Amino acid sequence: MNTIEEIDSILTARVFAVAGASRNPEKYGSLVFHALKNDGKSVYPINPNAADIEGVPCYPSITAAPADAEVAVFITPPAVTEAGVAEALARGITKFWMQPGAESANAIAQCEAAGASFVAGGPCIMVMLKTRKH
Repeated sequence: MNTIEEIDSILTARVFAVAGASRNPEKYGSLVFHALKNDGKSVYPINPNAADIEGVPCYPSITAAPADAEVAVFITPPAVTEAGVAEALARGITKFWMQPGAESANAIAQCEAAGASFVAGGPCIMVMLKTRKH
């Protein structure tokens, strides 16, 4: 877990679902959303309490988002991450990034059982976008 190969594999993806995306520019959910967009990624914000984020349609769940997402990023409480990982796996997503504090033993176990690539417990995806070539 968290090998350079896994990190690079995730960062080379083009389409991301960001669970916990936020309209508040000071929250990490907003910062991650913008970092991915600024890196040229297609980003589907996932937030059941928002219709859009800066004009980008927001989805209430990963299941409701377009099916072409390759990576699910979580900036959510661990219980929400656990449910989201199960939902994403059911959709066929096999790459995950759990921002520090979003991970849980259950979410990690789900990824391991499915043979999914994942990053959990650090590093921050925003740092890796700036420091890794992809």
